[in-house]
Amino acid sequence: MRALVAGAVGEPNGVLRLESRPVPTPEAGQALIRVKATPIHASDLHVVRGRYGFSPEFPDVGGHMECVGRIEALGPGTEGLKIGERVVVAAVPAVPGPQMAGTWQEYLVAATHRLLPVPHHLSDSSACQLAVNPLTALLLVARELDVRPGEWLVQTAAGSTVGRLVIQLAGHLGIRTINVVRRRSAVDEIKALGGDEVICTEDEDLLRRVTEIAGPAGVRKAIDCVAGPVGAQVSQALAPGGEVAVYGALSTHRQTDPAALTIPLSARSVIYETKVVRGFWLNRWFGTASPADVLDALSEVRTLVTDGVLSIPPGRPFPLERFTEAISFAETPAHGAKPLFVFDDDRDEDEE
Repeated sequence: MRALVAGAVGEPNGVLRLESRPVPTPEAGQALIRVKATPIHASDLHVVRGRYGFSPEFPDVGGHMECVGRIEALGPGTEGLKIGERVVVAAVPAVPGPQMAGTWQEYLVAATHRLLPVPHHLSDSSACQLAVNPLTALLLVARELDVRPGEWLVQTAAGSTVGRLVIQLAGHLGIRTINVVRRRSAVDEIKALGGDEVICTEDEDLLRRVTEIAGPAGVRKAIDCVAGPVGAQVSQALAPGGEVAVYGALSTHRQTDPAALTIPLSARSVIYETKVVRGFWLNRWFGTASPADVLDALSEVRTLVTDGVLSIPPGRPFPLERFTEAISFAETPAHGAKPLFVFDDDRDEDEE
């Protein structure tokens, strides 16, 4: 089978290579999946660059997050799923714990509690993106921060994939959003998506605008994907006792020095106003949640997507052989569509 392998830590287009590898064999409690589509996430590229929260042993198959495929075989005594069934694979590696097989290959083995059957009408493009960004949005809003209907929620990177999903989910749940963007050109687009208020850091003061929007009661909950000075300003803008969950550091997107990944918090704000700044990492959540909780959350996301509450934009397909082009596209600012590696499947789709 074909597999896209990173030979060492480095720039992806410099260390990735296409290899032929044997098809793996599933053990008890596992399934062999023939991959149909798998996205290229920024975190996948961070792993290759050595700047993510874990580092695999190289050489290693790329892609450590999610894919959609069909069950080709089941391990001995494995029940509950059927050969030929189309499933989402939540391949996010648990931390701490063993890593899952990379998704940038034609076949992979996965534990059955990481598999979620998907309906026929859900496209491969949408299905292969279920287990990371929509799940992150749901967990942050509804579980980590437990934002209630009528409350304000501040979020940075509102134009990102997760940011757009948060806007959709908040509208469904009756939550009001204050959306932070860095370009004036993004303001109208975020409002059209349903964002209640938009703050553009290009020409607006974040602290002053939050106060103007929320009034004396202020805002008590925020999610941040930028870190750095903007993340610090979000924390400072919250009301006393407020809480911000940090799930990314876009302000240092290409930074590989861990010491540079900072949030310069105001000590007065943290001490005297007892604000909380804490991290959220989907990998760690997968490592601490029970298999039942994982499947419950994934099932909820599947329902939100199939019911049209959450909309996943179509991805841009690339065959594995065009990986240099696909990765360059993934690194292009404001590229829009998520790049996907797609694999040929000559079986009749009408048989699903």
